Amino acid sequence: MSRRILFATGNEGKMREVRMILENLNIPVLSMKEAGIETDIEENGTSFEENALIKARAVAACAGPEDIVLADDSGLEIDYLNGEPGIYSARYMGEDTSYRIKNANLIERLDGVPKEQRTARFVCAIAAVLPPCSEDEKAERKEFVVRGTVEGYIGWEERGTNGFGYDPIFYVDEYGCSTAELDSETKNRISHRGNALRLCEERLKELL
Repeated sequence: MSRRILFATGNEGKMREVRMILENLNIPVLSMKEAGIETDIEENGTSFEENALIKARAVAACAGPEDIVLADDSGLEIDYLNGEPGIYSARYMGEDTSYRIKNANLIERLDGVPKEQRTARFVCAIAAVLPPCSEDEKAERKEFVVRGTVEGYIGWEERGTNGFGYDPIFYVDEYGCSTAELDSETKNRISHRGNALRLCEERLKELL
């Protein structure tokens, strides 16, 4: 079986970003669904890094011996709200709640708060589980975790359609707009996931 990168997500928006940034590795990048892997993963870590490792290890247990498994845990930290929604970003107000409702709720909670106190950041931790160093299936797999961030602030309304999740309410001063208003190339260059993926790519080049 040829080497593949399996990314532990079913989110198509995320997969588009991942494929664009990792294309220089010249290794096929598949989602869990595309690789035919279904597994229930309980994200019970206390940090983005712990949750990313939990997901990567769970998928690696179902993956082939040549597969490289990557998993991310990412979220939005709002300083005025003591870091909320943080590691619960995807589950904030319930996993099935639309991001339009989640975003509206966060904007409402910041009602009357001036811009200088609306600071926030996107955080992305990516964990990698590499193939075993030997042909022994029980051989230990190497692991590493990297973190990427992007600083910004929470706006007063949703703007933009080139993004998903909290992108429409997360604004970056340098560009004077939300990350959902940035073109894909610019967004990938500055985003938390883009920063983490580039760090991950550098480590993979060193280790493979």
